[in-house]
Amino acid sequence: MKPTLDSRQLLAFAALARRGSFTIAAKDLFLTQSAVSHAIKALEDDVGARLLDRIGRRVLLTQAGEQFLRHTEKILREMETARAGLETLTKWGHGRLRVGASTTACQHILPTVLREFRQSYPKCVIRIEPGDNSQQLELMRGGQVDLALVLEPPAQGEFTFVPLFQDELRFIVAPLHPWARAGRVPREEIESETLVLYNKSSQTFRLVNEYFREEKIALSNFIELGSMEAIKELVKIGIGAGVLAPWIARPELESGSLVSLPLGPGKLTRQWGVAHLKGRRLALAEETFVGLCQSATESLGLTAPLSAA
Repeated sequence: MKPTLDSRQLLAFAALARRGSFTIAAKDLFLTQSAVSHAIKALEDDVGARLLDRIGRRVLLTQAGEQFLRHTEKILREMETARAGLETLTKWGHGRLRVGASTTACQHILPTVLREFRQSYPKCVIRIEPGDNSQQLELMRGGQVDLALVLEPPAQGEFTFVPLFQDELRFIVAPLHPWARAGRVPREEIESETLVLYNKSSQTFRLVNEYFREEKIALSNFIELGSMEAIKELVKIGIGAGVLAPWIARPELESGSLVSLPLGPGKLTRQWGVAHLKGRRLALAEETFVGLCQSATESLGLTAPLSAA
């Protein structure tokens, strides 16, 4: 039976794969280049495969190296999780919370959640990574965040998703807009209207585009922005019709500075929740964070999910 893989060799391999340079990897690990080189050679001898190609000063992964890197990163994440778990047992309230969230969630949901969380874990180090859905999923895959407050991923094979609430995307217009005055959206006017939409690379944009494609309406006249707040401001001054969820514009809708209208005969809904890598056991602090997210969204009056996906 072959001996267990050496964690120091795995760390050297992961650093070298990430940096592509023996010099830089050695500096990251506070080792000499010779020590890193010996660690890699010993690892290749151990696994019986060439993991790296050395081209001048550059280092490239072989096909075997690419496959082995996926296992290495998983092993190192598990080791880090094990260490963090032990630290949590010995130091109540210590540890870290790494969360990814959209800018919308950062503004409307996280403040309440983090205020409550801090009361229970005053010494916990909190890090928030803002970004769109696709960015958050990549951050989780790379082990850079542990939880993400996001829209339900299209395919959940590698993620566990805890549903929080469901919302509906609708047209948002200024009160003097012809649609607001008529109290309806004439289907034949949608293509000619300037639509103010969220980020073209976002999941929300893809949902909107798919919805109108099924309705046989082309999305050709639109402005894309990376901020829901910016969308609301453009709509207020009459630039066009925005598409967003009413809870994001609740103060404006209640004051009458914006008006909400349906997109069409069918509703376009989104499922929000907290995602993490499948098979990953949550620490107590992370479980607490998920529970606080559920409480916060309920207190905001957001619709509970139809089913526990």
